[in-house]
Amino acid sequence: MSVPLTQHLVSLSTPRPYCAATEHAFLTAAGTGALPLQLLSLYLSQDRIYAAHAYPRFLGQLLARVPFSSLDAPDSPEERFRNEIVGALADALQNVRREVAMFAEVERTYGLDFAQWRERKATRDYTAEMARVGALGTFEEGLVFLWAMERVYLDAWSYVKSLLHNATTGTGPALPAIKQLVENWTSPEFGKFVHALSDIVDRLAIVPGSPTYLRAEEIWARVVELEEAFWPEGGEV
Repeated sequence: MSVPLTQHLVSLSTPRPYCAATEHAFLTAAGTGALPLQLLSLYLSQDRIYAAHAYPRFLGQLLARVPFSSLDAPDSPEERFRNEIVGALADALQNVRREVAMFAEVERTYGLDFAQWRERKATRDYTAEMARVGALGTFEEGLVFLWAMERVYLDAWSYVKSLLHNATTGTGPALPAIKQLVENWTSPEFGKFVHALSDIVDRLAIVPGSPTYLRAEEIWARVVELEEAFWPEGGEV
């Protein structure tokens, strides 16, 4: 029996190591209470662009390509699976709308000013790749891309959570906001969502060694690269 695709992808040695995306210096500073508030503001301003603009468009592209067929009976396995996919995409849209509202709340609560920041090249690169995969990739490739983004985010913020016990109470003005973000991206609900996406991807009947399988490996490596670059560096503020 072959290894599930998502398990295989996570096990790969990618050109940029996985820890470069999930244990970035930005995340270490966030977890230890050393992250400057301005750097958090820059990051959230970019994540808002991703979440409010690029992510919903990407989901729309996927929803438009769900391969329904009138030849499938309403209670057929194929119909049930495709409806499951629609449900997961609908959950993704609800999640991201909630996150955009959370960004606005964090901006207001902590006196941040997202408008002061211009879009970073890393943000443009990420959203452009989403648009490209959504428009030119196969439906299966789009689902792999979606799962990969969410899996990296879950692992990255789980890393931050693992460091919070080392953060001195009250250390750093960004720490209360960081704890709010950690609560969102490491919640049981978010973990279940990522697991549901993983289960869907593993059931796409992508055959090991096939062109789609090899493309999935490329997508995973590219997402790791994009996620690493998405975390801003201290010298940017």
